[in-house]
Amino acid sequence: MSDNMPMSDSAGILDAIATTRSIRRYLDEPVPDDVLRDICFAASRAPSGSNRQNFRMIVLTDGPDAAAAKQLVAAAAHELWTTKRRTDGYESGSGIDDKSPKARMARSMDTYIENLPTVPALIFPCLIRHRAPTPTEGASVYPAMQNLLLAARARGYGGVVTMWHMAAEKQLTELLKIPEGVFVAATVTLGKPAGTHGPVRRQPLAHFIYDGTWGNSPHWATDPPGTRYTNAGPTKN
Repeated sequence: MSDNMPMSDSAGILDAIATTRSIRRYLDEPVPDDVLRDICFAASRAPSGSNRQNFRMIVLTDGPDAAAAKQLVAAAAHELWTTKRRTDGYESGSGIDDKSPKARMARSMDTYIENLPTVPALIFPCLIRHRAPTPTEGASVYPAMQNLLLAARARGYGGVVTMWHMAAEKQLTELLKIPEGVFVAATVTLGKPAGTHGPVRRQPLAHFIYDGTWGNSPHWATDPPGTRYTNAGPTKN
């Protein structure tokens, strides 16, 4: 078990959850069809509101449409990231210290966006709306994406859920012939990791759990031995 987690996990699910990282660097090799099948099957098992099963996944690997979609997402990501770099302080304060976590994060994002046109697989999870847009509609599609990432981890692959498509949604909708009334919920990039999965760092469990009333953490909200932490981010400085 990762981090010496002292708990029963006969199916390996808890370990997979604790070690599925957001993977943004990929080897230059395709994702085999059988891997895509297994990953998408796991995604299709996710719950949805009233069990409508009204989410779909557009999977793009190679060919002209895939190349065009990747270029559109890359251009949109560059536009959005340029703004975020400035507004979230990546170009000032600790962001200009090459050794700071913030600077490392910025370099990672720069590399990711630079390589978006050549990601092995691009997946657009979509939701077929049955009513006017609501704040809760993502609950019928995002659980499928977590299933997808866990399944990718199980097959030795990895990915990350992003929203970079939002600056090119109209062009993508036209390119991929997405009908009216269908919501593109996210952009998922997928491939064989150039790095590795491993223990995910978050804040301590007690930070997230309250016992009955707001602000009171229960005595049982303790982390497994060996758990390592990170602060929430990014900060503005």
